Amino acid sequence: MTAMTASNPPTVRTPTGYSHAIVVQGAERRLVISGQVGMALDGTVPTTGEGQIAQALANLRAVLEANEMSVHNVVKITTFLTDRALLTAYRAARATVFADHAPASTLLFISGLADPRFMVEIEAEAVA
Repeated sequence: MTAMTASNPPTVRTPTGYSHAIVVQGAERRLVISGQVGMALDGTVPTTGEGQIAQALANLRAVLEANEMSVHNVVKITTFLTDRALLTAYRAARATVFADHAPASTLLFISGLADPRFMVEIEAEAVA
């Protein structure tokens, strides 16, 4: 049985919507997920940032489920956004998908991704 415990030391600012660290103990299976972008299975890319965020998170969940895991197995998430105006939409979508689960998290604003249509990319690590 794998035990995952959030570590939010009182000597570091209290996080909002994420944990500073996740301690994993036990015999576990680790899944490292490549960056998921807002591209649907049929190759379409939503034209809005909100649509791309929703699709990237759906892709992330699909990869987790294909590996017999869920968002509750995620211990680390890294998100890349190309537009600061998407921050509120991203936080709302993340809160909906992850609910009360708060993995370690990094968010970066960058100038661009591999395809200029992409506005978001989300990578993660999960443990089961």
